[in-house]
Amino acid sequence: METNKTNGLIAAALIALTGLACWSPTERPSADTPTPRPSASSTPSNTNQMSGNSNTQTTATGFTANLPEGFKAPTDDAGRLLLKEYGAVFMARGGVTPPKTVVFRDQAEVTAFQNSLKTSSESISGFNLELQAAAMDGLRKAIADAKAAGLSINPRDKDSAKRSYDETIELWNSRVDPALKHWVSNGKMTQAQADKLKSLSPYEQVREVLKLEQQGIYFAKDLSKSIIYSVAPPGTSQHLSMLAMDVKEHEDPKVRDILAKHGWYQTVISDLPHFTYLGVPDSELSKLGLKKTSDNGRTFWIPE
Repeated sequence: METNKTNGLIAAALIALTGLACWSPTERPSADTPTPRPSASSTPSNTNQMSGNSNTQTTATGFTANLPEGFKAPTDDAGRLLLKEYGAVFMARGGVTPPKTVVFRDQAEVTAFQNSLKTSSESISGFNLELQAAAMDGLRKAIADAKAAGLSINPRDKDSAKRSYDETIELWNSRVDPALKHWVSNGKMTQAQADKLKSLSPYEQVREVLKLEQQGIYFAKDLSKSIIYSVAPPGTSQHLSMLAMDVKEHEDPKVRDILAKHGWYQTVISDLPHFTYLGVPDSELSKLGLKKTSDNGRTFWIPE
């Protein structure tokens, strides 16, 4: 996912990564992150397109107040940065189940989570896609509305919806491997250093890559910015939660409006085709601790 991230956001991210030690989330919340409490039980939304869901509203306000019960809050700068960048998915409502961790460590954790979900499949434009059931229902309704308006909503590729942990590793390697070759050839790294990094598990690689980026050794596709603005690190992609969809027609504002009507919003400023199922009307999003942000004529909902 190549990005259009603003320079200010990139600078903020680099500042946040300064002093990075370890990025794994733990059960213990950080000092500035209150112990999450579950949102109050709610009644279905009164909007037609999202009726029938049992958790579309909340009485608690603020992002940390509405994190899932049992959420494993990150205790380090890198984890908090990733929560800020990708964290809107933890506010998902409308009959879906958000994850309880910023990062899944391996395929086993991803598989266990995905197997616990109620899911639904659909063939769209020749691609067999799988999402959490309520998210797929919202997508089907959006596609029907788009068709009635003479528009289309299609996936960008076969991996536009559900992904496995191994698929996120493939995307990660598509950035890391060329970057290592580049920095070794430029004398910024030795071959031994590159080989050592590649010998680490993907989970361990993330920490080391982010450390190198503090030195200006970037791993995004264009080698000019952090890799997190190019691909999600292994185990952090919203696609693992089966609550994300990459949309081919993302540039059409009418398509974006239709998707939002059915609970699908843009939540990652650095990923323009990417939409996240949050399952509530936009009037409810600020109560969940998400703020409305405009960037290049688009509306994004991101954590406060």
